[in-house]
Amino acid sequence: MSLSLVFALIWMIAANVLAMVPSRDNHWRRAYILIAVGIPLVGWVTYENGPWVGLICLGAGASLLRWPVRYLGRWIKSKLGFGAKETTE
Repeated sequence: MSLSLVFALIWMIAANVLAMVPSRDNHWRRAYILIAVGIPLVGWVTYENGPWVGLICLGAGASLLRWPVRYLGRWIKSKLGFGAKETTE
């Protein structure tokens, strides 16, 4: 197993432990830190192990950080104009 995969597994264990600890800000500060560490880590995994393993790690990280991913998707939809539009009659 490559060193990048070991670090990715440590990141996933840390994310699970951090999710179990109570938080006053609904875990957003921890999510920002995990995202800042996880993005370069996914790049490193992809560089060392190929795109399929990188996509698997990306999917695993997105499943752990599902609420920030949902909010990002909603924000992108609103910026592109695909959100729910109000109709006036």
